Amino acid sequence: MGTYTRIIYHVVFATRRRERTLTKEGRIKLFAYMIGILQKKKCYLYIINGVEDHIHILFDLHPDITLSSLIKDIKMASTVFIKQEKLFPNFRGWQEGFGAFTVSSQSKERVIEYIENQEQRHMNMDSKQEQIDLLNEAKIKFDEKYL
Repeated sequence: MGTYTRIIYHVVFATRRRERTLTKEGRIKLFAYMIGILQKKKCYLYIINGVEDHIHILFDLHPDITLSSLIKDIKMASTVFIKQEKLFPNFRGWQEGFGAFTVSSQSKERVIEYIENQEQRHMNMDSKQEQIDLLNEAKIKFDEKYL
């Protein structure tokens, strides 16, 4: 018998100190690069999007990969890519850690829509408040000093 899984994750991580360095034009190239990483790791991507200071990724995690190693690889490789391509002159790296939330198959479309609408959402809400809301919705205890 084969291995069959569906582990859908909504992952969010920010730039160092939530600096607003990810320009819209550069994000398109960055997202394409990150898609390549996910494909190499055999993860199925549903959507990737973000704004100047953070990124959201919704994907199905391949059973051979651990979540923390995947996110570490994405952050490390994308940092090198950003510097090589000079995508974001003021980019100084990614924050430590990340937020990861499991998503049911039934709520996947709602999360896709949520991620698609990042630019509109952040006209009225800063990214820190969004992270607090996501953590509260998932009933995850947190210390605000690490946000």
